[in-house]
Amino acid sequence: MWAVSPTLLIVDDHPSFRTIARVLLESDGFDVVGEAQDGAEAIEAARRLRPEVVLLDVQLPDMDGFDVAEQLAADGDSPVIVLTSSRDVAEFGGLVERSSARGFVPKAELSGAALTALLH
Repeated sequence: MWAVSPTLLIVDDHPSFRTIARVLLESDGFDVVGEAQDGAEAIEAARRLRPEVVLLDVQLPDMDGFDVAEQLAADGDSPVIVLTSSRDVAEFGGLVERSSARGFVPKAELSGAALTALLH
């Protein structure tokens, strides 16, 4: 399905979370090819970098992650999108299930194993 190291774009408006996620996921075998801090930047970066996976925060300053996911999915050959948030998935009602995302990983539970489980 993927190369040995799936390419990954991290989208989050908090630089500290992006740094932690990068270190954590690179140590678990992901190839982090870029980062974005808001929805517009995420869409541009995904189109330019063509990552296999996008770790996408639900709450961004300019648009929510659900809108970003839909725009990326509309591009055709879209990456696998995994939503993340510091909030519990239940707080989003059925939005996660109805989105084009493959799944959801709480920020507190982020790991290479958790992400990989959603990719297979």
